[in-house]
Amino acid sequence: MKKLWSLFLFVALFSVLLVACSTVDDASSSTSTNSNTAGDSGEKPKYAFIFKNTGNPYGEKMNEGFKKAVEEFGGEAILRAPDQPTAEGQIQIIEQLITQNVAAIAIAANDFDALQPVLKKAMDKGIQVLSVDSSVNANSRMLHVNQANPERIGRIQIEAVSEMIDGEGEIAVLSATSQASNQNLWIEWMKKELEDSKYANIKLVKVAYGDDLRDKSVSETEALLKSYPNLKAIIAPTTVGIAAAGKVLTDKGLKDKVKLTGLGLPSEMASYIESGISPWMYLWNPIDVGYGAAYAASELVNGKTGEIGEKFSLGDLGEIDVVEDGDGTQVMLGDPFKFDASNIGEWKDVY
Repeated sequence: MKKLWSLFLFVALFSVLLVACSTVDDASSSTSTNSNTAGDSGEKPKYAFIFKNTGNPYGEKMNEGFKKAVEEFGGEAILRAPDQPTAEGQIQIIEQLITQNVAAIAIAANDFDALQPVLKKAMDKGIQVLSVDSSVNANSRMLHVNQANPERIGRIQIEAVSEMIDGEGEIAVLSATSQASNQNLWIEWMKKELEDSKYANIKLVKVAYGDDLRDKSVSETEALLKSYPNLKAIIAPTTVGIAAAGKVLTDKGLKDKVKLTGLGLPSEMASYIESGISPWMYLWNPIDVGYGAAYAASELVNGKTGEIGEKFSLGDLGEIDVVEDGDGTQVMLGDPFKFDASNIGEWKDVY
């Protein structure tokens, strides 16, 4: 009986051990399966783009390019902008995106420095941060995507206005916001170009700010015309500003008195170029700028660091070198393009 009882205990204990081992194996298998499901769940990485404000045609075109690129490389695009072009509005959006655990944030900044705390917070959470069009300081991002060479953008507008007014007279600049880093940099290059002796008879009388708002840009244009009755030309390096100035000059019948140039959307500026209010103006393709920013974000998400000398593959835009940008780094997409009466017809239906 003792031998039978011992055998019974041994069989029972062995059965318990088998069940326990099976449970462990099942649990291990279950854990492995759940891990694979999480990794291959099919959830797309989220790429966010924040523009300066809603209702801006230039920003809408950048959104279009950003979304197209993100869909090409298999991500999910999140497109956001505050109602007004303020740093506070963008900060609120960034805080929301941090909670959504996005992979990257690309931002056209309303302020060079004010976004630093919240963008650093995003980077500390592992989010790749880059600025585009209008930059933030180097401590706030990993890379800047520059729509064109800032020096050429600034200098070429002075060259244009000088030709339009035969090298003589008062000129003014109608900018976006006073904190917009890209606008400020272009204006600095305008001033440096004006230091050349060949512009000795041209005087920059005022830099005004329309805050990239149509009504304010109209008011600032009217104020310039009232304050400077001998004004010969306005440079508006902002798509909202140049269109607003074009309307004011048209309504007041000033085609032969005040010339207009700057950076504008062909679709909005076609009538002013065709009428001669603006003999010509410049821009790049904002669709390409948004497109390039998305691919740059993808490169960062996939291991690039944004260091000088790296090559970023930007989809249809090709490979572009990372270069110095003050204390940080940037990629520059190209030179500004001239739109005049000879080509505006073919471009006005594009963007």
